[in-house]
Amino acid sequence: MPTYSALTTLPGEDAAQSLAAAMERMDPEPTGVGVFEIEDGSGLWEVGGYFLEPPDAVMLEVLATAFGAKPFALSELPEVDWVAHVRRELSPVEAGRFFVYGSHDADKVPQGADRVPLQIEATVAFGTGHHGTTLGCLLAFDRLLSAGWRPAKVADIGCGTAVLAMAAAATLPDALVIASDIDRVAVDVAEANVAINNLEGRVECLEAAGLDHARLKAAGPYDLIFANILKGPLIELSPAIATHLATGGRAILSGLLSVQADSVIAAYVAAGMTLNSRDDIGEWSTLVLQKI
Repeated sequence: MPTYSALTTLPGEDAAQSLAAAMERMDPEPTGVGVFEIEDGSGLWEVGGYFLEPPDAVMLEVLATAFGAKPFALSELPEVDWVAHVRRELSPVEAGRFFVYGSHDADKVPQGADRVPLQIEATVAFGTGHHGTTLGCLLAFDRLLSAGWRPAKVADIGCGTAVLAMAAAATLPDALVIASDIDRVAVDVAEANVAINNLEGRVECLEAAGLDHARLKAAGPYDLIFANILKGPLIELSPAIATHLATGGRAILSGLLSVQADSVIAAYVAAGMTLNSRDDIGEWSTLVLQKI
């Protein structure tokens, strides 16, 4: 069965959220509506709806006019076997010692004590290591390990698939490792991946907004905090991340475009941290900052 999409952009989060709420009341009603900030400094937000029947084009035109949005772009989406598609597209990823793969590529896992395989289910594409942000975090962590650094307490904030937390648990057998995400579904995915990799009892998965959780606060201060999220939340979390790091502790940050790196660095410097390194992969940056 085909599905249909209706996408538009407009300035301002409040207007975007209001437009999304109005779309929810359409007939036929959408199966889902999403609101996303376009991370290019334009101040624009994207609003998109997905429908099982062709959406009411006249109503969409009325809504776009009412909320000051661009005309909706309407598309019919073909049927896709997304699991098969993801499996075709997600070939194994190597990031230093780490080898991230799906179950369909289990026969490609390299042997050797110096390699760390991490299996991520192919039904979940976010945080698999293919994106420049996750890859950058793994490479930065690998570099710190190669330099002899061994953090004793690690937190992965906004963990997604928990690949970063699992990388820490797999290489730091005596470390405390906590993975948290604001999304309950992501926490469930993280727990499933932890089990697949035989790391149960080594990675503690929590549902939390940032570091706002009693367990996260009690377990600190941390020697390492991963935060692979977005520019806005990274800046908002800068005081909390700095507070929950031990002196000399490091934060590995990504999820930001290269053009956004300077503003993120400035926020963390203001919070009492210093930049150790910056790596750009494509249009994405990974930052390593240290608490001084």
